[in-house]
Amino acid sequence: MGAANCSPMDPGKNMNAYPSECPMHQEQKQSYPSECPMHQEETKSYPSECPMHKESQNDIDPLNMMPPPNQRPSPDQPFPLATNRVISNIPKAGTDENWVYPSQQMFWNAMLRKGWRWKEEDVAAEDMNHIIQIHNANNEQAWLEVLKWEALHASQCSEPKLKKFGGKATEYSPRARIRNWLGYDLPFDRHDWIVDRCGKDVRYIIDYYDGGKVQENYQFTLLDVRPALDSFGAFYDRMKVAGIRWRMDLKYKLFGGDSETSINQEATSQTKEST
Repeated sequence: MGAANCSPMDPGKNMNAYPSECPMHQEQKQSYPSECPMHQEETKSYPSECPMHKESQNDIDPLNMMPPPNQRPSPDQPFPLATNRVISNIPKAGTDENWVYPSQQMFWNAMLRKGWRWKEEDVAAEDMNHIIQIHNANNEQAWLEVLKWEALHASQCSEPKLKKFGGKATEYSPRARIRNWLGYDLPFDRHDWIVDRCGKDVRYIIDYYDGGKVQENYQFTLLDVRPALDSFGAFYDRMKVAGIRWRMDLKYKLFGGDSETSINQEATSQTKEST
């Protein structure tokens, strides 16, 4: 399917008040999904990229389940917010363009549509800047993780692109539930991205876990990114990567080094051997 002076925020304190940190949600009839828009800004010609539900479905973009972008200040808004938008590094399927992140104003309006009210929270204008930066950084990080998986298919498709996205914050994946049974925390959000692998749609599941204090690069989220088990090919990829990780972890324990770098190098090597 990404984004600054920053004083680190406490993610645990405000997690329930702020919308989820990534552009994705599946359409649901009686609930508002996650608040993350992405698309090129142009009045009346580009729809908003935030998968939010609306009473009327006439103007909904099927790619993100969002009405056209709203850059207008809300009633009783306590301070002005920026309306500029940042172009991501995530290519958009069917175009030569990249997805574009929401402005602070768009994100604020999306939060209000979700039911959040600023009078109930101690929120300053700078907080919106922090939220946007965290949101964009999470998306960029998620896309890099997707590309690691897609590297296994570089011979088939060298330029995968994000086609669609949808959030499923309350629909925990089987993997997340199993981890929870083993004593680990549940993810605070989940997103499904549909990646266009040169004509083939591939679904990825992204579970978001709280990683603690926000760092200077705005990344506090721990991501668990993997292809959904929708096909034998996806199952094979996951088993293959699991084997690579096991071997690289063993090598790291025995000889030292960077296990993550070794995993990526091993995956790239196997991709080249298969071409």
